[in-house]
Amino acid sequence: MLLTPTLLFGGSRVSLRAWLGGFPLAVLWGAPFILLVATGLQLTSPTVASAIAPALMPIFAGIFVWMSRRQMPRRLEIAGYALISIGLVALVRSHASTGGRVDPVGILLLIVAAAMWALYALRLKAGAFSPLQATALICFWSALFYVPVYFGLGLSNLSAASATELSYQSVYQGVLMSVVASFAFNRAVASLGPRAAAAIVALVPVAVTVFAIPVLDEFPSLLASVSICGIAFGVMLAATLAQAKTTLIREGETR
Repeated sequence: MLLTPTLLFGGSRVSLRAWLGGFPLAVLWGAPFILLVATGLQLTSPTVASAIAPALMPIFAGIFVWMSRRQMPRRLEIAGYALISIGLVALVRSHASTGGRVDPVGILLLIVAAAMWALYALRLKAGAFSPLQATALICFWSALFYVPVYFGLGLSNLSAASATELSYQSVYQGVLMSVVASFAFNRAVASLGPRAAAAIVALVPVAVTVFAIPVLDEFPSLLASVSICGIAFGVMLAATLAQAKTTLIREGETR
């Protein structure tokens, strides 16, 4: 409802024939992606879910670029991916050691979601849609796919929710997550390139752990603290080198 008008009018208008080009983007980072993450979240925990998908995304992006374009990551970039992986494994082990849920099926779903997210970033960069157009098309196709399923299977609990909760979710999920966050990531991919943007997303588990201290009064263990430091350093290596490589490619194309 909020973004579809931008596809019909103004500078972001898209021809009806081009709308189909947004369908693969919606499959990779729309309703199916959200369903995988939500199911993985239910089977594991917020800590595990917020760590696995974002942290693995830059690794999958690097693998997919290598497979499709034969662009082998540099050694330091590979070292960054290794640090992210080691930090992620240590963070999950730290969570399990404190009695948290670590369901194998949930972890598998989150890994698949990370791969889809990385493919989305690469496809978005290779496509012709602007960040706003891509965001609008993802919301449009996701709604077209999921709303009939939602009401057809009787999944709605809207009548049981309070007006306060409905208002909060409408603003948070409907505006901040679906519009602001999606547009911001799309703009980052356009500016930095898919691998650099994907690497920066791996900072999500670091941010979750840090914000949990003042918000939830939850202090990370020593292993978790070392893990997030490793992830943060790995992100710095991977993002910086990926951005430098993207800049060199652009300069070469300009020349």
